[in-house]
Amino acid sequence: MATAPQSHPPANDDDLSDGMPRPGTGQLAGMQPGQASPALRADTKARRMVPLAPRADPSIAAPSLVPLMARAMAGEACLGCPAVEAAFRWLLEEGRLIADLGEFVTDLAHRLTEHGFPLLRFFVSVRTLHPQIAAIGYAWGRGDKVAKRVARDHAVLSSQEFLSSPLRILYQGDEPEIRRRLTGPDARFDFPILEDMKKAGATDYAIFAIRLPGGVRSSVSITTDATDGFLDAQMEAFRTLIPLLSLVIEAREWAYIARSLMHVYLGQGPGDAVLSGQIQRGDARTMAAAIWYCDLRNFTRMSNELPRDLVIATLNDYFDTIAKPVIERGGEILKFIGDAMLAIFPMNDDLDRDTKIRVALDAAVGALDGLRELNELRMATGQEPLEVGIGLHAGSVSYGNIGAAHGEEARLDVTVIGPAVNLATRLEGLCPQLEQPLLASRQFASVCGSRLRYLGSYPVRGFDQPQDVFGLPAS
Repeated sequence: MATAPQSHPPANDDDLSDGMPRPGTGQLAGMQPGQASPALRADTKARRMVPLAPRADPSIAAPSLVPLMARAMAGEACLGCPAVEAAFRWLLEEGRLIADLGEFVTDLAHRLTEHGFPLLRFFVSVRTLHPQIAAIGYAWGRGDKVAKRVARDHAVLSSQEFLSSPLRILYQGDEPEIRRRLTGPDARFDFPILEDMKKAGATDYAIFAIRLPGGVRSSVSITTDATDGFLDAQMEAFRTLIPLLSLVIEAREWAYIARSLMHVYLGQGPGDAVLSGQIQRGDARTMAAAIWYCDLRNFTRMSNELPRDLVIATLNDYFDTIAKPVIERGGEILKFIGDAMLAIFPMNDDLDRDTKIRVALDAAVGALDGLRELNELRMATGQEPLEVGIGLHAGSVSYGNIGAAHGEEARLDVTVIGPAVNLATRLEGLCPQLEQPLLASRQFASVCGSRLRYLGSYPVRGFDQPQDVFGLPAS
């Protein structure tokens, strides 16, 4: 039979919530006096004899885990809850090695429930650094085989849903944890989410702040439908997992931030190459690719005449329109250069060559179609239409790191260089002269059939021989 819930003071940084006896009690939550093992009593005595060191920043301080680790790894009962003890050992041995946070949440929830912890729902929320995503959540519910991943954009931080949630209280640093009974005389429903939990059958809800350097950036919440809610021994034991969870979540958060920011600022291919260790200046390889280079017409005049904010908004609209079909078709955007964009469609082998050229042409046509739609909106609001030139070529490029390095200081760039890149940029430069939005080389056009037409042979700066030039069919 479940014991009646006991009241405990709210957790704070002074609580020995790592499962150690509280001063003056000599026992753990869930243990009767005299049940503590001789090793535990000796360890407690030793801890009390050690002079207290100055406290670190309380916003990131965590209880000492060393004594707990030693006893947990030895298989000694020390947390007052067998399910949490099993999860504790799993975290130390296996769980910390799981790279994907969603998989980690799933396995931890299963580990707890399989050993009797009465979870109805388990949720981990992580704030992140990303231009589009403010937070990522992983929600596991009883019966789920895998945790569901939910990404929220930055608008959520000003939404009523967030402002009226316990997450906001935790992120402000006002409380280290919030617990709400959802049945009985102590039930409270001061957050809308609690009504939802109650309708789902929950009887008890608790959410814990995960303190990382710089403050609270993550949280863990647990919900149960047990008749008496979480027992005090279960809650005390679960608190001992929070420092370990913070270590795992912090590692996964920074790994995600590194990967996502590499993809945002370098592109997926270059970002993955850097993260895999290709970071030395001069690291490069030769590869075949369809090369895309585009440039916005009359941007200098526009930037001189229009207000700064309108120029930035115009550039963002333009790049959104031009980049979307490239990304959707698997192209890698290497860089934005003012109002220009350089992208490649890497070729795996000779059999892949024709396919990637056609895909690159599809992306170019899609970009021009998107730009026409954007211009219709611009002209409807009294703005000038935008004009673009796109140069397309296919050939071998050198793909890797170049830049400056002085001692420990370095500024490198992952890019492509070579005559093939130069020709793509020169073809784009011919677009105004030939009054064409798109020009391609013979190497590129050779597999495109009637989708491109021959326009003639033209001298190109930097190349000894005139180049055959192709454009879109006359409309």
